[in-house]
Amino acid sequence: MSKESQHGKWTLSSSDDDDLIPSASNNSPLLFDSLTPEQHTPSDTNHNVHKKSPYLNQANQEPESPATPPLSVGSETRQAVQGSVLKPVKNESTQSSPFRTGKRKKVDDSISSWALSDSDEDHDNAKGQSSEQKDLPPKSATSRPKPKKVKVEERPPSPHGRTYYIDEPDDFFETSLPPVNDIYRFYLNKVTGLDKKYNTGALHIKEILSPLFGTLKESVQFNYCFDIAWMVQQYPPEFRDKPVLIVHGDKREAKARLVQQAQPYSHVSFCQAKLDIAFGTHHTKMMLLWYEEGFRVVILTSNMIRADWYQKTQGLWMSPLFPPLPKGSPETAGESPTLFKRDLLEYLGAYRALELTDWIQRIREHDLSETRVYLIGSTPGRYLGSDMERWGHLRLRKLLHDHTRPLPDEEKWPVIGQFSSIGSMGLDKTKWLQGEFQRTLTTLGKSSLRPDPPMHLVCPVKHLAFVFPAGGSLPYSIQTAQKQLWLHSFFHRWQAETTGRSHAMPHIKTYMRASPDFTQLAWFLVTSANLSKAAWGALEKNNSQVMVRSYELGVLYLPSAFNMSTFPVQKDVFPATTSSTSFPVPFDLPPNRYSSKDQPWVWNIPYTQAPDTHGNVWVPS
Repeated sequence: MSKESQHGKWTLSSSDDDDLIPSASNNSPLLFDSLTPEQHTPSDTNHNVHKKSPYLNQANQEPESPATPPLSVGSETRQAVQGSVLKPVKNESTQSSPFRTGKRKKVDDSISSWALSDSDEDHDNAKGQSSEQKDLPPKSATSRPKPKKVKVEERPPSPHGRTYYIDEPDDFFETSLPPVNDIYRFYLNKVTGLDKKYNTGALHIKEILSPLFGTLKESVQFNYCFDIAWMVQQYPPEFRDKPVLIVHGDKREAKARLVQQAQPYSHVSFCQAKLDIAFGTHHTKMMLLWYEEGFRVVILTSNMIRADWYQKTQGLWMSPLFPPLPKGSPETAGESPTLFKRDLLEYLGAYRALELTDWIQRIREHDLSETRVYLIGSTPGRYLGSDMERWGHLRLRKLLHDHTRPLPDEEKWPVIGQFSSIGSMGLDKTKWLQGEFQRTLTTLGKSSLRPDPPMHLVCPVKHLAFVFPAGGSLPYSIQTAQKQLWLHSFFHRWQAETTGRSHAMPHIKTYMRASPDFTQLAWFLVTSANLSKAAWGALEKNNSQVMVRSYELGVLYLPSAFNMSTFPVQKDVFPATTSSTSFPVPFDLPPNRYSSKDQPWVWNIPYTQAPDTHGNVWVPS
C-alpha cells in the first residue's frame, strides 16, 4: 500500500513484511518524545513486540544477532519497546561521514554496537559477549584447525557506540570560564566531530556542573529520561556526593527501575511528578543549582543521558548567579521585570510535592531581579477562566499580547516552529494548528488584526540531515503522517551551516517570528515543548477551558525586556567569544521549503533502498 502527496510517496510493505511496521490496528507501541493520545493506547505498555534489528545488511537482508538488551529507564511505553542492541551494518556504497572524527584507538566489536533508541533518546550499550560465550570450555588440541580468517574491511565507528561518547578531542572541555553571552545567556551544546570554532562558546554538561560556575552544595534535576550512573559522573569529583533530587514522571515498573539504578548512590533522592491526565509525560528539563555563592537555574532541551550531549543539536538558557537576599527581606524582594521569580515559584508549586518545599523556600531567599526572560510552562490539568492563561500556548499568547507591539506589514512576518516530535494535528489545518496554535504565534500586541502570515515548520528530511540511529529521536510515525498529509506543505528543511550543526540531529525546540528578510526577530522561544496538543494544550467545551497533558518548560525572549524593538539575527554564531546584541539562531534563515520529492523523516517505516551517510539501512521492528 502506498500513500502519495506533493511531498513524496511512502510505501508500506505488504503481506510478509507487515510485521515490521507497527500499525494502529495491532496496538504496537510507538516511540514518542512527547506522547499524545492519538499516538498510542493504554494497551501499549503490555504489548509484546518483535525484537528485530532496524539495521540490516543490505547484501543478505538478514538481521544481525542481538546482544543482551541494556537496562534503560523511562516511561513504561518506552520500556515495552526497548530495542535489541545490535551492531551497525554498512552498505556497499557508503559516503563519507558528515562528522570529522579524530584518531581512534582500535576497539573490539563488543563496544562498537548501538541500541535502537526509545522515544527521544538512546541508552547505554550492552556488552557484546554473553555469559554463555564466556563460559565455554577450552577446545582440545585435537580439534580441527580453524579455517583461515578472511580479512574484511573494518566497519566505521558507530555513531552510538561507546567511542561515540568518549572520543572527545583533548581540548573539548574548557579549563577556564568559557565565553559567556551576558546579554541573552542562550547556548548550544557542544558537538563532537566539529571544528573547534563551532564549539567555542557552546557548553557541555560537565562544564555546567563544574566549579567554573560556583561551589555546588545541592541540586535538582528535572527531566524525562535519566541514566543515573552517567549523570553522577558528570558532576566533578568534589561535588559528586552532594545531594541530588531527581524529578521524574515514571510509574510502577519504570519507577522501580529508576530507583534501582540509584541504589549505589545514597545522595540521590526522588520526586515523582503527578500525571493525572492520561498520556501525559514529565517532559520538563531543568536544573536548580544551589551554591555557596548563590543560586542558578538552567532550562534546557537535553535528557539526562549521554546520547543527548554529544552529537545532537541542543539548546539551553543559563541564568546569572542569583545572590542571596539580605535576611528579613519582604517576599516581593528579588523579583525581575519579567516576573520570573513569581512564575518559577508558581510552576514548582504546581507539582504539589513536599520534596520541593525546601527549594521553593530557597528561591524566595534569593535575588532573581537580573532575569530578562519570561518563563513559559505547561502543567497537567483542565483550566477555566483566567487560569487558562497560566500554561501552554495561551500563556505564550498572553505574553505576546501584553509585551509586544504591532509591526508594519506584520502579515509578511513568518512564524517559525522547529521541533523533534509531531503529534496529531487533526484532519486539516483549521483545527488545532491554525485555529489555536498559529493564532497564538501570530499575536503581536493589542492589535485586533489576526493576519495569516507564512508558517515555516522546520523538520529534517530523511537521509539528508543525520545518520539513521539518531532518527529514533525524531518520532514521527507513519500512522500520524498519513492522517495529516496537509501538514507537509508547511515543512522546511533543517540546515544549520551557521552553527556547523547541519548533521547534528536537532533535539532542540525553538519557535520565533522573523522579519520578511529574516534579519530581525520579533521574539524567540526555546523550550522542551514539541509540536503537540499534549505539550501546548488544546481548547475544549466551546473554548471555555483548556486541557494540558504534560509538564513542559521554556523561556521566552522579548525585545522589550532588553530595551530593543526587535532582535537582529546573528550571522556568524561561532566562535562565540564576546557578547553580541545579535541573537544566535541555531539554524540557517530563511529555512528552505521541502521540494516535491522531499519526505519528512518517519521513524517506523523501513529505509533500505537509500542508506544514510554511514551506509546504514533502517528497518524498524
